[in-house]
Amino acid sequence: MKLASIDDGSRDASLVIVSRDLTRQVSARHIARNLQEAIEHWHEVSDGLRSLATVVEHGDPQCEAFDPRQAVSPLPRAYQWLDGSAFLHHMELARRSRGASMPANYREDPLIYQGGSDVFLAPHQSIDARYEAYGVDFEAEVAVIIGDVPAQADLETARAAIRLIMLVNDVTLRALVHGEFMKGLGFVHCKPASAFTPVAVTPDELGESWDGARLHRPIRVDVNDQPFGRANAGRDMAFDFPRLIAHAAHTRPLGAGTIIGSGTVSNAPPAGADYDLAQGGAGFSCIVEKRAAEQITDGAPRTPYLRCGDEVRIWCETPSGQSIFGSIRNRLM
Repeated sequence: MKLASIDDGSRDASLVIVSRDLTRQVSARHIARNLQEAIEHWHEVSDGLRSLATVVEHGDPQCEAFDPRQAVSPLPRAYQWLDGSAFLHHMELARRSRGASMPANYREDPLIYQGGSDVFLAPHQSIDARYEAYGVDFEAEVAVIIGDVPAQADLETARAAIRLIMLVNDVTLRALVHGEFMKGLGFVHCKPASAFTPVAVTPDELGESWDGARLHRPIRVDVNDQPFGRANAGRDMAFDFPRLIAHAAHTRPLGAGTIIGSGTVSNAPPAGADYDLAQGGAGFSCIVEKRAAEQITDGAPRTPYLRCGDEVRIWCETPSGQSIFGSIRNRLM
């Protein structure tokens, strides 16, 4: 089942069910007004939503064309947005490039920060060009929306709480990261609003690409329509989603509608290989990683951060080449 939120002028938008090929939609407002309401009452409404999914697949006359440009984030605002750093190669590469050491126990204890969740960018919304001087970067990630999770939940409870999967562009202002990092409390200025894919999907929609804990598909990233990254989200993920959820719930419950991010999807290259997409490499899911690799191999970074007019596209496909979640398209302007 695929769900989206269509802008209707309200803060939480209107819930629709979308066809698998992302061409049709049907309103679900008579079952749940918005996605937050659906997540809070999942066990009561999911059967009705699945019935609507059957309707939209058969092209019932009540269906309308789905236009991702009318979609906002599946959750236009959320009670909580927690982003992890589950792909350790991303952290290792970035720190190695600047000669910094890794945190103690980073392989055993996940890193998670709490981001702003009162406002998210729409999937096709622009990033404010005034940020250009701060070094605008994208970070392509996987995210899950969960139901209620009790404090100190075990891994099975955490796994069972996963309701929906989507992708995210975690926008980062690189020139502001170090100053906030050195303060030691958390990121605020360097993390403006993130953007999510137009569609969030239930785990069963992913088939064998979802193992209950990880998405085993390449996350595709283009910049100005040129391939930038194809890193596989199922590879090199040191902490899977149940582990991230249980870690976040160690001392507090998590409310229904909480979003948990994987952190930047990052694959280490095979021994002796480089990151060139033309040579079969995975490329990068953010600019800072490419700059770090250039620093290590060439002595200086060459790739600039996003400039005014640049567009990043983030999406994921089935093995047959069909878009799963729709695309994030954010242009700096």
